[in-house]
Amino acid sequence: MESRIMGVLGDRVLELGPKPDASGPYKNFKLTRDSDGIAWLLFDREGASANTLSADLIEELDKVLGEFESARPAGLVIRSAKKSGFIAGADVNAFRGASDVLSVETEIGRAHAVIDRLEALRMPTVAVIHGFCLGGGLEVALACQMRIAIDDARFGFPEVMLGLHPGLGGTVRFTQLVNPMQSMQMMLTGKTIDARKAKSLGLVDAVTQERHVRNAVKDAVFGRLKRAAPGVLNSILNWEPARKLLASRMRREAAKAAPQEHYPAPYALIDLWERYGGDKYGMLRAEQASFAKLMVTPTAQNLIRVFFLREQMKKLAGSGNKIRHVHVIGAGAMGGDIAAWVAGQGMRVTLADMKPEPIAGAIKRASDLYGKILRKRTDVRDAHDRLMPDIGGEGVRNADLIIEAVPEKLELKQKVYAGLEPVMKPGAILATNTSSIPLQDLRTTLQKPERLLGLHFFNPVSRLQLVEVVSHDGTDAQLLKEALAFVGAIDRLPLPVKSSPGFLVNRALTPYMLEAMVMLDEKIDKSVIDAAAKKFGMPMGPIELADQVGLDICLDVGDMLRSKFGDALPPTPAWLREKVAKDELGRKSGKGFYIWKDGKADTSSTVPSISEPSAEMIDRLMLPMSNVCVACLREGVVDNADVVDGAVIFGTGYAPFRGGPLNYARSRGVDNVVATLRALAEKFGGRFTPDAGWENFK
Repeated sequence: MESRIMGVLGDRVLELGPKPDASGPYKNFKLTRDSDGIAWLLFDREGASANTLSADLIEELDKVLGEFESARPAGLVIRSAKKSGFIAGADVNAFRGASDVLSVETEIGRAHAVIDRLEALRMPTVAVIHGFCLGGGLEVALACQMRIAIDDARFGFPEVMLGLHPGLGGTVRFTQLVNPMQSMQMMLTGKTIDARKAKSLGLVDAVTQERHVRNAVKDAVFGRLKRAAPGVLNSILNWEPARKLLASRMRREAAKAAPQEHYPAPYALIDLWERYGGDKYGMLRAEQASFAKLMVTPTAQNLIRVFFLREQMKKLAGSGNKIRHVHVIGAGAMGGDIAAWVAGQGMRVTLADMKPEPIAGAIKRASDLYGKILRKRTDVRDAHDRLMPDIGGEGVRNADLIIEAVPEKLELKQKVYAGLEPVMKPGAILATNTSSIPLQDLRTTLQKPERLLGLHFFNPVSRLQLVEVVSHDGTDAQLLKEALAFVGAIDRLPLPVKSSPGFLVNRALTPYMLEAMVMLDEKIDKSVIDAAAKKFGMPMGPIELADQVGLDICLDVGDMLRSKFGDALPPTPAWLREKVAKDELGRKSGKGFYIWKDGKADTSSTVPSISEPSAEMIDRLMLPMSNVCVACLREGVVDNADVVDGAVIFGTGYAPFRGGPLNYARSRGVDNVVATLRALAEKFGGRFTPDAGWENFK
């Protein structure tokens, strides 16, 4: 999605007012005046493709504003000179490692003073916004008297994703301008909205196209623009009794998504608005203190770390994608959803299966997906046109990349490859979506094993960003590079891994799910087991997750890993095989440990347990994941501890606020983790034995 927007933006010509002098006095700004006496201030951060707010840029903005106070223009236009958008928010680098509340508060106080100075200018001020206008960028726009959006603009406050809330006056100006029910919801969820929605909320005064910007600016500065004005409802909702009522409802909603002990930011934002919503200057001061306090929390620092892990993994993709046509074999749950996602990202896809029914099911799921992720009907139509049913499998001949997603049976996959190889074009990549079979076993019957690699997607494909890019000893290095670039081009995060049983993510996740089965054997209720994982911060408990993945797949992966690692893994209970034999596979069959309706587990039949999950229970589920990650580092399956943390977060939803399984071990203390594992090994068996890699782990 982002890549498509950037493609459109890259072609545009921006209306930036009169041509600025190349040798202007400012490093990050260009300043001109037009024939109507209107000043055009262009944000143009030096040496960057996008504007972000940093301390030096805000300091320079302060000097520019001083110039306007002494030589007042007829009006002021604030615009970005970057094609990528207005301002993409604060420079997150400045947040890393913050540990002193007072110094953060002092820094944010300086920035507040500059934004307040912009708001206080005694002339018409108008922000003209294209592309992304996020976080601190939106706070700059809110300090202007008027806002004009180009029709492709996107607005949002993503701070909550970093464990923060807006910190440059946004909590105040946004709730005053826009109905607090809507504005608080946007800040609490981090969701973005388009220009039309922003206009309907009253966030922007007008929506226009690039060619009409000059006229729109004139209308704004000379009083001809009909401005959005907060309605009487805003005053009522910002009234103290209404705030109290709404705040308690917001807290209940927030608690469903994020417990306060793990994610304090939404609750801090609700407290701030409830207490100060009617008092602009009191709220501006309180916002600074609240923001600074959040900044130094482990949650914020770990979520900021996750932000940089995502950026680091994006870079692993490299650039220069050469894949144009992808052929997917197997239209089941994974193959069909991979095909739909790839076509939705702009590539031509042929989808093959032995029977027409799975293809039809995949096309229907694609339709549901496109309805959610694509905003324009023409984009939905184009995505459907790119996703082509191919019952005869003819697409193989022209495909640059073939993704095999047939059931996890070695002989079946080898049979498929035997039919593919003679008709594949030279230079095409053969990729398997296997989650468990080592590539060394798959390549034995191939004529050209060097073009085999793994592209292991995670379920659900549209939500989990990770793709494990698996190589064996003989994989062609150039093809591997092309596969990494392909993953980046479809807006996913690649993890290069060496072929090894379970790769990284399934090897880390399997002991988590199998230990839960052992706990069931110990007569611990499934609701308590799932509650233990959720208490740690997992988005879903291991029992529900096993149902989601499919009990047959859990069994296959568990058997395969036990055949390689023996008692290092929990034993698979016999009753799990019986469930699979009875076709009780979880979500896909409608029944597993839970009954599933409309894709959701029905937990209402679960008897509320009186027993609370114990710390030991949580350790039994979670510490083996850290242990496996250390083993994978030691064995060279992956070569970077940070990327391991990113992979487990983006591939499983591992509690992001803990920063990943290795970061969690580091912050808890390696000695403590090793001692706890030893104690668990004595009590429950050798599967908890600490890996030798802990000795060298930093």
